[in-house]
Amino acid sequence: MKKCIRVVQEINKNVSSLKMENKGKVDYLKKIASIELKKVSTNEMTKIEDVWKDKNTVIIFFRRWGCLLCRVWAKELNEIAPILKENNVNLVGVGVDDTGLEEFKEGKYFAGDLYVDVLKQAYKAMEFKRFNIFSILTALFTKESREAISKLGGDLRGDGLQNGGAVIVSAGGSKLLYHFKQERPAEHLSNYAILKALGLENQAPPGMEKTTTNETTTECSDDVCSIPTKEKDKVIS
Repeated sequence: MKKCIRVVQEINKNVSSLKMENKGKVDYLKKIASIELKKVSTNEMTKIEDVWKDKNTVIIFFRRWGCLLCRVWAKELNEIAPILKENNVNLVGVGVDDTGLEEFKEGKYFAGDLYVDVLKQAYKAMEFKRFNIFSILTALFTKESREAISKLGGDLRGDGLQNGGAVIVSAGGSKLLYHFKQERPAEHLSNYAILKALGLENQAPPGMEKTTTNETTTECSDDVCSIPTKEKDKVIS
């Protein structure tokens, strides 16, 4: 009998913990919903909640437009852009200022809509990490950073200390499907992880690796998936 009581208590504890965890993650949508971004194509201010109003939406928060690591990520995202478009999914890229924006557009690095978080309010609300000058220099000498440098050029203009991430949101903002924060400049969410969060993994191109990021794995609950940090490559089942 005592054993049964302990089991029930443990179940209740786990359920309560799960509810609190999900509540904290879903609250990110409430924190950023009313924040205004500048839409690059029109130069008009738009609330983030209007971006995901009618469609499932993938929002990528880039570190900065001139960041060569971000350009690599943007190019990789272009590989699944047609799949997202066919399934009525918005693909959105956000930056922290206008520095390097024209070059980013001219280079056609990203197939989605572009926005600028003029006051960095969304980045702050999402609690995206900021480096100090020593940690950013160390990060740029990692293997993944060197590989990115070899693929695409970039520049050092703009806020090089800001890290980014991504959110995948259901239409109307009713559910946070995926929440990802960069821990290192070159870390990024894989295309397969994005498709899986949207229930589109069956449309993944042949040969696409079923991983989350270069060095992380996925944890999922009924309501949301997120990426714990400092893990090695693992396959999404």
